[in-house]
Amino acid sequence: MNGFEAELRAVPEKRYHHLHPFNQRMHAGELTRDELRGWILNRFHYQRHIPVKDALILAKLATPELRRTWLRRIQDHDGTTDGEGGIERWLRLGEAAGLERSLLLSGEGVLPGVRLAVDGYVNLCRNGSALEAVAASLTELFAPDLMRTRIAAFERHYPWIAPEGLRYFQVRVGQGRQDSGEALALVLGWATTRADRDRAVAALTYKCDLLWALLDAVDGAYR
Repeated sequence: MNGFEAELRAVPEKRYHHLHPFNQRMHAGELTRDELRGWILNRFHYQRHIPVKDALILAKLATPELRRTWLRRIQDHDGTTDGEGGIERWLRLGEAAGLERSLLLSGEGVLPGVRLAVDGYVNLCRNGSALEAVAASLTELFAPDLMRTRIAAFERHYPWIAPEGLRYFQVRVGQGRQDSGEALALVLGWATTRADRDRAVAALTYKCDLLWALLDAVDGAYR
């Protein structure tokens, strides 16, 4: 591992939302049903914007090879037909937790702080360089471990959520590993100057701060 890769990995190691008190309480089995449902509802606002931010990144990529690779991310979340994809799996998580699909899709109840955090991420991908937008996605480096922790926590502490509702987390273990590996290779190849590296680290830091702010909003509203 070179020095720049270590620098990138150090950002989520210290700032990723796996350290947030809300996630710590979730994994310890300390959330009430209302808290967990509130998180599922608000996090869906983030989930439904993942293919939007990826479409913005896709438009910045210069070659067919890169665009084909990134297109898979959009298909992973939107699916290739109705009833498939990560967004659909998150809706099923909501249903397993007792939330109406129509409520999740309506956007009703999404907190202002969550909307601001999601808008910030989408705007980074819209207005930033390809390097910055891809670097921001490197929170995925820590996602597979977080998903495994979350699956175990839900199975142990929240048995009232039907097992099929956990499918989103199960699929993201493999997808997150692939996505982060591809993105890391791009960032390491593109960031050839100290200024490039600083911009990449700043974008990843900003993404971690957005995810943290999203949980701050949820934690404050439902505790």
